[in-house]
Amino acid sequence: MSEHPSFMPPNGNNNGHSSEAERALELENRLPLTGWQQEVNKGLEYGLEAADSIIDRTIPTFSRGELPHYAGINTFMKAPYLEDVRQVGNYDVAIVGIPHDSGTTYRPGTRFGPQGIRRISALYTPYNFEMGVDLREQITMCDVGDVFTIPGNNEKSFDQISKGVAHIFNSGAFPILLGGDHSIGFPTVRGICRHLGDKKVGIIHFDRHVDTQETDLDERMHTCPWFHATNMKNAPAKNLVQLGIGGWQVPRQGVKVCRERATNILTVTDITEMGLDAAADYAIERATDGTDCVWISFDIDCIDAGFVPGTGWPEPGGLLPREALGLLGKIIRKVPVCGIEVVEVSPPYDVSDMTSLMATRVICDSMAHLVKSGQLPRTRKPAYIHPEAQPELIAWT
Repeated sequence: MSEHPSFMPPNGNNNGHSSEAERALELENRLPLTGWQQEVNKGLEYGLEAADSIIDRTIPTFSRGELPHYAGINTFMKAPYLEDVRQVGNYDVAIVGIPHDSGTTYRPGTRFGPQGIRRISALYTPYNFEMGVDLREQITMCDVGDVFTIPGNNEKSFDQISKGVAHIFNSGAFPILLGGDHSIGFPTVRGICRHLGDKKVGIIHFDRHVDTQETDLDERMHTCPWFHATNMKNAPAKNLVQLGIGGWQVPRQGVKVCRERATNILTVTDITEMGLDAAADYAIERATDGTDCVWISFDIDCIDAGFVPGTGWPEPGGLLPREALGLLGKIIRKVPVCGIEVVEVSPPYDVSDMTSLMATRVICDSMAHLVKSGQLPRTRKPAYIHPEAQPELIAWT
């Protein structure tokens, strides 16, 4: 019986080229176990040594680390909870929840997004096989909890969000935000701009919706963040790149703004026809043209609704998970990223935590790509962070 010509034995080679799995095996061999050992030692000290019948003596009496995955307090990936947010600059990455859904125009529930993401994140380990990254060994991460948002009052919540993001950004810790509806995109970028001085930020926006209306239902809702973010001189509209836009939920008022301000849009068809490499190059070229850093806003509904049912405005025909994750990785590895938000996870509409799990994957992959590209851990504050807070400068009237 003849062998299939494309067959390659596990961990073998094919015409002298190593497989991704082979490279992954070698990368794992180079990773330290220092962080794991520190976690074990801390668990035994704080959680007491296990009962005498337990053979594995790395197990404490009280769960104080990664294991078991179903136990423990739900911070993101069981990162240390940092109660004193004044100390956030001591960490490479700060996870912060934005439990806000007062900007929702249809299905509420994204105020529970941070809880849902944190809960299912316990399923993950800090190690990724293909990339050969172990977050526990290579960066320090904390969870600072949630911003105190004001239910029913967008503007007061926006003020709280901007102040919180500005504090974390200025500390030098890399901010990762768990939304929350997409109205938070404006106050998060506003918080960044307060510490940019004369520097500029590009925005790469994964979504099915343009979110560029001035108002919706007479308020600044989750359909409006980029109109107001690109009002600021530090965030030029020409550096707003929107990936995955399309379908039957794109208001014409927002399209008009995109046309007038000359933002950059790729539909799902654009992305699939030009290919992920070309789409990434398009986004990078436009987001970095004259800017000093890039903010990534990832709306979970950019992914086809069949994969992410737990969201406020599900739209069929979106990106496949592999496409979204692949495009995200190609972008992050080539641009100076100043922060990331993942928004529109609505656990009340979710099925088996699928949407929250997808959000967790986006965040973990992002951190791994930041490590692989040398952006984390940081040895010093990036030069684009201005120490003095300044009010935002308006570009559009």
